[in-house]
Amino acid sequence: MNKYVSRCRSLSGFLAAALALAARPHLVRAQDSLPPVEQGVRIGITYTPGVRPGLLVLGGQPGTVLDSVRDIIRRDLDYSDRFELISLPGGGDDSMTIGISASSGAAVTARDANYPLYAAFGADYAVNVTELADSSLEITVFDVRGEGIRWDGRVRPGDLGRPEDPGFRMAVHRISDELVRAAAGSAGIAASRLLFVRGGGIYRVDSDGAGLKLVTPPGMRAFSPAWKPGGAGFVFMNFRDGALYEVDSTGSPRMIPPTADRQNFAPDVSPDGRILVFSRTTDDGTDIYSYDLEADCCLQRLTVGRFSDNLSPTFSPDGRRIAYVSTRAGLPQIYVMAADGTDQELFAPFDYGVTGGSNGPEWSPDGLSLAFHRDVEGTPQVFVMDVASRKVRQLTSAGRNEDPTWAPDGRHIAFVSSRTGTRQIWVIDLDTGRVRQLTRIGSTRLPVWSSRLEGLKNH
Repeated sequence: MNKYVSRCRSLSGFLAAALALAARPHLVRAQDSLPPVEQGVRIGITYTPGVRPGLLVLGGQPGTVLDSVRDIIRRDLDYSDRFELISLPGGGDDSMTIGISASSGAAVTARDANYPLYAAFGADYAVNVTELADSSLEITVFDVRGEGIRWDGRVRPGDLGRPEDPGFRMAVHRISDELVRAAAGSAGIAASRLLFVRGGGIYRVDSDGAGLKLVTPPGMRAFSPAWKPGGAGFVFMNFRDGALYEVDSTGSPRMIPPTADRQNFAPDVSPDGRILVFSRTTDDGTDIYSYDLEADCCLQRLTVGRFSDNLSPTFSPDGRRIAYVSTRAGLPQIYVMAADGTDQELFAPFDYGVTGGSNGPEWSPDGLSLAFHRDVEGTPQVFVMDVASRKVRQLTSAGRNEDPTWAPDGRHIAFVSSRTGTRQIWVIDLDTGRVRQLTRIGSTRLPVWSSRLEGLKNH
């Protein structure tokens, strides 16, 4: 299997021209900033290197806030996998400012950009962050080929705060997503987070792997988290009493009343935030139930196991269907039903003699695909099924890979992998096959990716 190799933008052919264009000549060498994909990760992904637009994040005035903003934006744009990021030695070198007006604290204009120089570096877009005279930040996306401004935004003093402030990183992530939207046509995934389980607690982490935080109280044995719509809170199971709890934006857990008895786990919340579905142990197996969170009533049984297990319900993006796992035919397989429990059918059958049981289904944000993990020769691997054709493709093969969850852009999937020897969360880009490691603390389980966090109070 071929490894994914990003195009290296060599400047050897036009270094002399670039030096002639620079305001203060210096040796510049473009480097590939993307790590290679792990061997054995891509199966069924076709990618042609060198087709993504080149993007250059310009250097400029030094400063604690400016440097932090640039670093976060550069990483976010890299992790969007929409561009080939062009790296320069000493990325903050002030010879890469866009012009005299920017360095003097004035607003940026299209004429300030050195388009021939950026084009010589191989850039299709250039991003600049400038501090203006009133201490506000101006962020500009230059269209190098069109020689104009593609996007321009201003951040008022105090909107970001200091780098050590709780909401600083998320505010910059939102800016990054707008930059991706301006250059690529749709927003990035920087302003999103993941929940995951580790050691009886639920942790939260930013999409770039920073901001790790324990978000469940001590004394609980938390399990199986699920985001509420918009990332306004989440629900989870407490193993100590078997009940489900709801956490709002204040971070205070509240028991969901009808789950105070028996064991209730694997919750999911409907896209409108109204209906909770979950698995519950009964005297004759495990079944899926629903509960109206908005009305705080109306517990309803959706499956009748008859000594089988029905697990891991997950709502489709339109809220009309629920995919789940059932052992009614023997090995666990993926089924689907209407949101009221009717029209139950086998959805993703396994290949007899080739693959084993399937678990952990999750719909893609557009509802066109379903991710899950499936045993292959006794080892779980991540698969994606096209809902319309029911065709299935395998994404991973190195180590144990399980518990997939979709990013809000529908092109990235996070999953748990043991490929480095410990259970860590990794992220794969389905378009390029690039894989990056998200966590480095080990023993992670059951990640779940939020939608984009817009306008929420972030702690």
